[in-house]
Amino acid sequence: MEEHVVKVTSLEKITHDVIRIVADKPVNYLYTPGQATEIAINKEGWRDERRPFTFTSLPTDDSLEFIIKTYPTHDGVTNQLLHLIKNDELILHDVFGAIAYQGEGVFIAGGAGVTPFIAILRYLQSNKLIGKNMLVFANKSKADIILEKELNDLLGNAFINILSGEKEGDYYQGRISEEFLKSIISNFQQQFYVCGPPPMMDAALKQLTNLGVGDNAITVEI
Repeated sequence: MEEHVVKVTSLEKITHDVIRIVADKPVNYLYTPGQATEIAINKEGWRDERRPFTFTSLPTDDSLEFIIKTYPTHDGVTNQLLHLIKNDELILHDVFGAIAYQGEGVFIAGGAGVTPFIAILRYLQSNKLIGKNMLVFANKSKADIILEKELNDLLGNAFINILSGEKEGDYYQGRISEEFLKSIISNFQQQFYVCGPPPMMDAALKQLTNLGVGDNAITVEI
């Protein structure tokens, strides 16, 4: 089993409950945009507590970046991550993940499920391949939107936000539904990518199926 001990080089909050961790990158460490690894904290009592987190850095970057939703009220790994400081160590395990870019289409994300799509969209932008890709991002509130400015800069009008917990400005309000998808998407004969909390994913997959999207045109984490 692959295992690498790396040092944290920086940690910052990017929303009220989401942090960005940057760490050293092992030599010849390979992954593709959309993939993840299991991470443990290299401290007594936490080395065997592994959790999956997605790379948001590009494979060509000199360091690794992870954007992680935290749960400060839970005495778990993400709460411990909040207390890391520079030069603390993480333990990385095997790289895995079924989410990979299959061609232009629509990315549907809920909350922290956007992280594999951040990596893919950054990769596409770096290669001038953003094209007509669209991101539909569901959150409870505006304050929950991860990297809103960057994603808006990447996608412009193809960055669609829907908020279930508040009415705010020009944002769509409510939850993703078949009617909502039909109102913003004109072509269901393209690729779809879905990642988010299990109930949201189950609903979105059912909606896409009802709208005529075939299983071979939908990419999800398995």
